[in-house]
Amino acid sequence: MAGIKVKDDTFSTDVVTLQKGIEKLYDETSGPWEYVLSEHIHQGYYEPNAPLADLRDAQFRMIDEALRFAGISEDKSKFPKNVVDVGCGLGGSSRYLGKKYGATCLGITLSPYQAQRANDVAAAEGLSDRVSFQVANALKQPFPDNHFDLVWSMESGEHMPEREKFVSELVRVAKPGGTIIIAAWCCRDLKPSEKSLQTWEKQILDKISAVYCLPEWCSVSDYVKLLKSQPVVDIKSDDWTQYVLPFWPQALRKAFSWKGIVSLLRNGFNTVKATWAALWMIDGYNKGVIKFGIVACRKAK
Repeated sequence: MAGIKVKDDTFSTDVVTLQKGIEKLYDETSGPWEYVLSEHIHQGYYEPNAPLADLRDAQFRMIDEALRFAGISEDKSKFPKNVVDVGCGLGGSSRYLGKKYGATCLGITLSPYQAQRANDVAAAEGLSDRVSFQVANALKQPFPDNHFDLVWSMESGEHMPEREKFVSELVRVAKPGGTIIIAAWCCRDLKPSEKSLQTWEKQILDKISAVYCLPEWCSVSDYVKLLKSQPVVDIKSDDWTQYVLPFWPQALRKAFSWKGIVSLLRNGFNTVKATWAALWMIDGYNKGVIKFGIVACRKAK
């Protein structure tokens, strides 16, 4: 698995440039995307062959299904008490987890707009005493070792330019016995006879990467391989593509409503372009090159 290398916590020019692009992207687009995608800004979980769920309800279910997949106990005495949301967006997951578990949640993002908006909403909901957000780098988290019961990364891993470092940081800040959950956009696994994706597949991914500031894509299996080199146990993974397929078409219908179009145009060309790129996401899913992957594990005691 290739990627941009980071050595000794000194970030290369390529990494810094990518992260500045991510910061700019989310500073510019998070406002209109909050209207289109809700404060969660992540995909929803839909039961196949069932009536289409409300987008926000599907996002809530995504969180609950990810927790269930990871084996988070329903016993209140075993609820996570300290949670970190790595790549927190507008803080939807953190606030949901804070309410669900009564936990202290810390969210980190590269976007000052997102951190401020997330803190404002937490305050409005009466959660600011235990749910807070700050600008920080996921590749060098400002937290001590062995600190969090639950390390949560919902659709942020795809932005990480050095995934070995990213995964290492997730494990570092987890308490022994703590749970780590990664849900991310992935590419398909290569077949045994393949050395790389096909040219047409790379072209789809490259178009998406250029808009969303993504480094090289990786597969679910790549995440599993990285975790196997870490002090973790009970690694499990799955392909949830079938459960997210309705999301982008549903979101685009809202984006291309009159109110959605006005909101997008007010925020400039980059926001329109980023929304339009969702059509390439749909194409990638339908053609099998993009997968929605989930991986969970526990840090060894």
